[in-house]
Amino acid sequence: MLTYLKAQASSLIASATDFGITIIAVNFFGLWYLAASIIGTISGGVVNFYVNRKWVFQSQSRDITWQVFRYILVWAGNLIIVTAGVFTLTHFFNLNYVLAKVLSSVVTGISYNYIMQKQFIFSS
Repeated sequence: MLTYLKAQASSLIASATDFGITIIAVNFFGLWYLAASIIGTISGGVVNFYVNRKWVFQSQSRDITWQVFRYILVWAGNLIIVTAGVFTLTHFFNLNYVLAKVLSSVVTGISYNYIMQKQFIFSS
């Protein structure tokens, strides 16, 4: 249970990074919301990998290359799911891109990220 709670805290840190960069990219740099969402998701992913490896799952594996490879595979799935969700909710349902990103990220985090990270990436 402690690992799960730590993973949720890590997810909040990564999400804050993701959303902050997305909002800044749209509002200050004028990027298209979908491009900004992709940049934010990748940035949050980098933060999430580092925090999860060091703190959440306390990986002792010296072979970080294999973990990075597996993480990229999982995070590519995350990126596709979140991006598709943001596009669908924004384009077809006229939701604000931030709300669409929050909804897509929460659903993905609950249904996909923790399980894949625990079982596939950081399992010893």
